[in-house]
Amino acid sequence: MVHLSNEFNCEDALKDGSYWMPFTANRHVRKQAGSRIISSAKGAYYYTPDGKKLFDTLSGLWCTPLGHAVPRIVEALKNQAEELDYCSSFQMAHPVAVRLAKRLAYMAPENLNHVFFANSGTEAVDTALKLALGYHRLRGEGGRFRMIGRERAYHGVGFGGISVGGIVSNRKMFAAGMLNGVDHLRHTYDHSKMAFSKGQPTWGADYAEDLERLVALHDASTIAAVIVEPVQGSTGVVVPPVGYLERLREICTKHGILLIFDEVITGFGRMGENFASRRFNVKPDMITFAKAVTNGIVPMGGVLISKDIYETFMTGPEEAIEFAHGYTYSGHPIAAAVSHAVLDIMEEDSLLTHVRGLEPVLEKAVHSLSDLPGVRDVRNFGLTAGIDLVPEADSPGKRGSALFELGMQNGLLLRCTGDTFSLAPPFIATEEQVLDMVETLRRLIITVTQ
Repeated sequence: MVHLSNEFNCEDALKDGSYWMPFTANRHVRKQAGSRIISSAKGAYYYTPDGKKLFDTLSGLWCTPLGHAVPRIVEALKNQAEELDYCSSFQMAHPVAVRLAKRLAYMAPENLNHVFFANSGTEAVDTALKLALGYHRLRGEGGRFRMIGRERAYHGVGFGGISVGGIVSNRKMFAAGMLNGVDHLRHTYDHSKMAFSKGQPTWGADYAEDLERLVALHDASTIAAVIVEPVQGSTGVVVPPVGYLERLREICTKHGILLIFDEVITGFGRMGENFASRRFNVKPDMITFAKAVTNGIVPMGGVLISKDIYETFMTGPEEAIEFAHGYTYSGHPIAAAVSHAVLDIMEEDSLLTHVRGLEPVLEKAVHSLSDLPGVRDVRNFGLTAGIDLVPEADSPGKRGSALFELGMQNGLLLRCTGDTFSLAPPFIATEEQVLDMVETLRRLIITVTQ
């Protein structure tokens, strides 16, 4: 057997396919394996083995807003590993997770004061869907089994998440395993009326009335929950029209349907508030979270749950398990300790204020690209933006792929999906770094679209 520590060559190993990379064109990557290896990261940058510096334009996968290798976070991880590296959450508790639950409940919108921990956004979504089913059953409305998602939505890759999700490429291969009784709202994007919107589009609130159509079709007595991302991230930053989320809340309340906000991307500062629900002033019945809660360093996710839902479960014999659900690593002590460090830094360094300051900088910069013939649309909200390139007539996605490759050669690590790319720079980014990022993009877009 090869002694990997002495003889291991990452590039050669990547070429042989032993590592099956997620959401990756693996055969394509294997042909250029040497250009796809990251060896280290510090602050707002990744580094390749040959020392090339790449600006982290999407904060990892929306999950590292404080940058990389943050000393206080590394120290918190180390200290917790030495004190309590693991403790089961089944029938046991430890102070780090208990304190974190209290802290998150305090940060959340009023009355969402109970936390169930998971390890990812995918697990958080499945947990929330289970909670919705259990809640209605305990209230004597077991006929409420339907879940309503939305087109273009991303809610992770568990069978629950892809069932309520609306990204076709994530769903088509696995249709046989999806949940029964799921339907979808129309997505809220209309290029003809919303192109180049700054912030929330002023047109489109009536898209929320699509929920009334589904209620009429299925009857409200069969619908358990509606789940939406306040801002759809993975599909390319689709921002809700003014009044849309408010109207969804009204319709759900009217028909006794739970409203779940998937804030895996929008939670913990990306929208300039702790949660997008606070920015939009709309209170859901549950919020799923993950990613930035630990700055992406240790997996953690969870669900913030309303008092009404929690107390509905707290019935029956006192010694009985109220919710037969959980994960080996729920409330993991190292993840919880890292989360405390992350939240401390965000508070002490006033990063929400910094995000609010960078938001207009990013908005002005990305919309300066609107004059390029190769740009079809620009959207933004909070410290994030989505940009659509005009696709090649016979090769959709080709320009996005070319832009990604050029970015790697010119100091940007980009996230492209088809011919759309999303931007979510780290909260620690400077105004100069944001402007440099967009100016480099201008040059690259001109190159790939001429």
